[in-house]
Amino acid sequence: MEFKYNENLIPYLYEGVYVVDKKRKIIFWNEGSERITGYTSDEVTNSFCYHNILQHIDETGKQLCFNGCPLQKTLNDGMINEARVYLKHKDGYRIPVMVKTLPIRDEMQNIVAAIEVFTDERFQKQIYHENQELKDKLRIDPLTQIANRHFFDFQLSKKLEEAKVFANPFGILMIDIDYFKQVNDTYGHLVGDEILKIVAKSLSSNIEKTDLVSRWGGEEFIVLVDVTSIDDLLKIAERLRRVVEASSYHFENGKTIQVTISIGGTLAKPEDSAKTLIARADENMYFAKQNGRNQSKIS
Repeated sequence: MEFKYNENLIPYLYEGVYVVDKKRKIIFWNEGSERITGYTSDEVTNSFCYHNILQHIDETGKQLCFNGCPLQKTLNDGMINEARVYLKHKDGYRIPVMVKTLPIRDEMQNIVAAIEVFTDERFQKQIYHENQELKDKLRIDPLTQIANRHFFDFQLSKKLEEAKVFANPFGILMIDIDYFKQVNDTYGHLVGDEILKIVAKSLSSNIEKTDLVSRWGGEEFIVLVDVTSIDDLLKIAERLRRVVEASSYHFENGKTIQVTISIGGTLAKPEDSAKTLIARADENMYFAKQNGRNQSKIS
């Protein structure tokens, strides 16, 4: 049955709002939902919410999409339901939200759809806009156009908090361009800047969407990686190392410069702070440099 819902909803609500039909197919997804979850309307509309897009869990870690879904309960009994759940952002981390589900009825009072309204509990509206403005100004390194150190610190703090609450494993990679000072001294800083851009692009183009590569400072980069084992982290490090090694800068006269990187990595431990985690990766990176460069040291 066709029915109208846009006339009764404000697409630009600060809260997330989405509508599912009787079969739980998502048919409306507002800008608030895009902002809170990271998923655009095009990515989720006409998919089914039980495909576990947001992977709602409760405080015990119980998956709700197939057992305990507030939307399904509203579709079944027509009651308004409220619950505090944790949805999974597109970038992989968990967000606490308060959800309210409401039925949509046709002229015969049959339930034909349901609405879920969810509110990000972390921020008030004013704080969000202030943070968003600051993020837009500060999160991107102007030269390499990847995340800068400030944004990495912000993401790392969230990862560490999530790891403590949900025991989600992750790792980091500290990366340094080998002999970069010689490149600057030989060819000048403009060429050095182009090398930084090439390495940044090579790294950022070869990580998963849930991972993050940032410029740490100078010729150093750092990568936040969703992994569960040392072996997996080493495989990623070696892939990135080989990709950079196969990249090059081309002069107009046909001459090329190839650079390599040294990588140190480690998995986060429950007791880690940002300082201890980065220090361990940094120590491994210096081990790689001191023992021949163009290699990875993961522990």
